[in-house]
Amino acid sequence: MAKIFIDGEAGTTGLQIRERLDGRADVTLASISADDRKNPAAKAEIYKNVDLVILCLPDDAARESVALADTLGEKAPKILDASTAHRVAPGWTYGFPELCPGQAEAIQAAQKVGNPGCYATGAIAIARPLIDAGLLSADETHAINAVSGYSGGGKAMIAAYEAGQAAPFELYALGLEHKHIPEIMAYGRLARRPILAPSVGNFRQGMLVSLPLALDTLPRQPEAADIEAALQKHYAGAKFVRVVTPEPGGKLEPQALNNTNDLEIRVYANAAHRQAVIVARLDNLGKGASGAAVQNMELMLGL
Repeated sequence: MAKIFIDGEAGTTGLQIRERLDGRADVTLASISADDRKNPAAKAEIYKNVDLVILCLPDDAARESVALADTLGEKAPKILDASTAHRVAPGWTYGFPELCPGQAEAIQAAQKVGNPGCYATGAIAIARPLIDAGLLSADETHAINAVSGYSGGGKAMIAAYEAGQAAPFELYALGLEHKHIPEIMAYGRLARRPILAPSVGNFRQGMLVSLPLALDTLPRQPEAADIEAALQKHYAGAKFVRVVTPEPGGKLEPQALNNTNDLEIRVYANAAHRQAVIVARLDNLGKGASGAAVQNMELMLGL
């Protein structure tokens, strides 16, 4: 039975991970008293006696916890960090098993894994296969649009939503410095910084991430069918990511995959105008956070 400690289990992601692990016969959860949560000696004692620590902490606290683990030598547990702190850090493996061939095996062998961000998961799931296939230029500035439930917008937005004070719809991060951009560039293989326009709708969870494309400006000037075929090839055999033919009507709502670890990709196109929009749908608390963490945990521990 694998022993796991969720460091920061009282937060949204930590609570969701704990809920997903409750009742499993192959996992036991270690815990720490509220008084000892910031006690390095108490934390070190727990770290030494578990197989894996999942960090659900602010970035600075996550860095401190990793530094603590590094002092334990051979007794150090494996680390899965759900914060932004180590997603593009040297020596860390990116926790998106479907990223490319061999990524799941890399996660399996890793001592330290950075769990992806929710917007980044959708954006990379779209862009990486197309860049690898030569159908999307890494040297262009791409615009990525996204909408999430309020649980993906941070503490202040969550508090407003839970108090019934949230706006019906809200664009944010308009300073164009969203914290997911570095990992989108690194693992989406984008040489130019994309323009990420995130937003929240007045619902708890669920997410749509979309990439609009003018087909005649792309390398090889592909048809929409070529784009869909490249995505299908990349995700062939994937358990949690699938490419879906769009339903008639030209509409898509964000909540259908809530409470799952699934991600769906659709290619919407207008052949006459040579335009397309690729849309990834996922649960920002599932494949975008706690669901991905459990998937990575299973790989890291051979469960």
